[in-house]
Amino acid sequence: MLRADYPGQICSIAKALEVVGERWTLLIVRDVMNGHRRFGELQRSLGVARNVLSARLQRLVEEDILERRAYQSSPERYEYFLTEKGLDLWPALVALQAWGDRHSPEPDGPPMLIVHKECGGEVSDRGICETCGKVLHARDARALPGPGLEGALAELEGALATSAND
Repeated sequence: MLRADYPGQICSIAKALEVVGERWTLLIVRDVMNGHRRFGELQRSLGVARNVLSARLQRLVEEDILERRAYQSSPERYEYFLTEKGLDLWPALVALQAWGDRHSPEPDGPPMLIVHKECGGEVSDRGICETCGKVLHARDARALPGPGLEGALAELEGALATSAND
């Protein structure tokens, strides 16, 4: 099993990776940021095993990246919301998305766009609205389906159908 810490590393990147460097963590943060707040929604969206999701959510709550709020008492069920610490990951997510779009592009374009809520302009990899020039924060923007989403979904469905027939 891989270690989750970086002993001997006096480095802020290593410290950050100890918290958010695990495979599913930033995808969970992305999904919560995009409105998937309940366990079932997150599990369906990500396709991650329930035990893995449960452990990652618990760790994100312990690290004060997510806040857990009850929405039902019998049985007890929770929604997850980003804390200020969690919202501070937005610039990293925007930069990672732009890096992925640039270096592993979908043939028809990005599968998701981040746009400024106020003017509708696309958000750059630096978190700046390309239309009005404002420096944005997580609450100033929203994600929308991009031009590459439909083609990527069709390709995925085809691959799943092929593997099911094998």
